[in-house]
Amino acid sequence: PKGTMAFTGKYEFEGDDNYDAFVQKIGLPSDKVEMGRNCKIVTEVVQNGNDFTWTQHFPGGRTTTNTFSVGKEADLETMGGKKFKATVKLEDGKLVADFPNYHHTTEISGGKLVEISTCAGVVYKRTSKKIA
Repeated sequence: PKGTMAFTGKYEFEGDDNYDAFVQKIGLPSDKVEMGRNCKIVTEVVQNGNDFTWTQHFPGGRTTTNTFSVGKEADLETMGGKKFKATVKLEDGKLVADFPNYHHTTEISGGKLVEISTCAGVVYKRTSKKIA
């Protein structure tokens, strides 16, 4: 149903589209590009009302955690490790945020976590399946 969010869970990377074109557009350093390609990232989401803790576990033990509340400015970190401020909004059941050089939406669709990032006309889509 619209208006309800059920993001809480653990999701494992399943596949993506346009990775190379996207990371080139956002200027990700080549070592990070290789690291992120077909990377079995596990995304762990804990949602408590409008408050979220969003952790990405990378192979090799590195993690990135972003904590935010819908509608309030928060300190976030990009996949390249850059820190920035953004306000995450909720639009039609999707979480929407503007990163420094791309627009990002996340939704649960068909039980999967679907993340779409857009930069200068390049659309990068990452799908993760629920594992817990």
